[in-house]
Amino acid sequence: MKKLLKVAVIGAGSSYTPELVEGLLKRVKTMPIGELWLVDIEDSWWKAEIIYGLTKRMADKVGSKMQIHLTTNRADALKDADFVCSQFRAGCLESRIRDERIAAEHGMIAQETNGIVGYANACRTIPVALEIAYEMEELCPNAWLLNFTNPSGMVTEAILRNSTTKTIGLCNVPVNMERGAKELLDADNDDFFIQIAGLNHLVWARQIIHKKQDKMQFVINEVLAGNDKMRPQNIAQFTWSEALLKNMNMLPCSYLRYYYASEDILEKEIAKNSEAVNRADVVKAIEERLFNVYKDENLNEKPKELELRGGQYYSESACKIMNAIHNNTGEIMHVNTVNNGAIDGLPDDCAVEVSAIIRSSGAHPLSVSAFPEDTLRLLQTMKTFERLTIESAMKGDVETGLRALTINPIVGTGVKLERALKDMLIQNAHQLPQFKPESFEILQG
Repeated sequence: MKKLLKVAVIGAGSSYTPELVEGLLKRVKTMPIGELWLVDIEDSWWKAEIIYGLTKRMADKVGSKMQIHLTTNRADALKDADFVCSQFRAGCLESRIRDERIAAEHGMIAQETNGIVGYANACRTIPVALEIAYEMEELCPNAWLLNFTNPSGMVTEAILRNSTTKTIGLCNVPVNMERGAKELLDADNDDFFIQIAGLNHLVWARQIIHKKQDKMQFVINEVLAGNDKMRPQNIAQFTWSEALLKNMNMLPCSYLRYYYASEDILEKEIAKNSEAVNRADVVKAIEERLFNVYKDENLNEKPKELELRGGQYYSESACKIMNAIHNNTGEIMHVNTVNNGAIDGLPDDCAVEVSAIIRSSGAHPLSVSAFPEDTLRLLQTMKTFERLTIESAMKGDVETGLRALTINPIVGTGVKLERALKDMLIQNAHQLPQFKPESFEILQG
């Protein structure tokens, strides 16, 4: 009899958890799970209890015998685990709301994983993520950590470079790109291939092959015509520059609009935030509706309403990777992993988001054709931003944080930046124990 698996979910009170549970229950024959541990903190306990109830009902519906546990004790959940899914949000949604409002008040793009908001998120999150990785080294050294805690690329790199824990990072953006391209081409897995490469939330489709034919320009033309099936739900509809995309011969992910059209985006955000509404406020309203649905005692499946949340397919990807590792399938997925020369021009030891072969030994990235020089320069700049941000987050170093933000192309500079950074650090101080509050005074404003 095959060993039953133990899966731990850190941040189980996430609204995405029902999708994860659905994916696990669908794979009981290929990936038998004996124990599912749902872990969360007291601040999110009310959500975790609702998720626990829904999880039990979903398992009962299909006759699953797996043991389901709900706990705040991370050590109990991690002990001898086979897979650990990390999906926590440090500071909960309230911190994201605060960060995005601060950015907007200082006239900067307000988005959870980009710019100054992404920096603040990383500073709160990376120390906690490393704590989990270090605990895994002791409690479940053979387990795989699947990280979809944002900012996923930076969190994954921090763990890969500072821990021996086996780690793969996930994001739903490449999944949306693959699904969208398949829909446009009416393709199935047997006659379709897409290669994606770059950094988390900074990726491009480098190849789109259908029935042995290059379909990149066809898909680009469809997107330019307004038939964009690759955009996630949490990104508002927008129009790419035809002159820019047709000349590239590669398709950028939706988040690259923050870089290719930052002034346009900022102008729209300023107008929107004049009404004190940002994406985090929208997410909060969606989550309130979702959890009202989740607590219905007659609900025993993932509800349709979850699609509104914008991050669908994160959890489905986690289940696919667990299955690929457990069964050594060798399927190709798009993940955050060590570069190891896949993208020429980036450090071998850095985390990149690339198409990779998934085996029991982990993710093995496919080599990527050389990026055009302008794109490579953006990648190199953003990788430097990420590495300086990780250093700042780990050391509590304000000056390094300022250096990181100064080179980020979607962040303001000079006194404007120092004031925004000081404000961000002060308002997050209670969640940034690695920073000394007196060090904030070095900043202007």
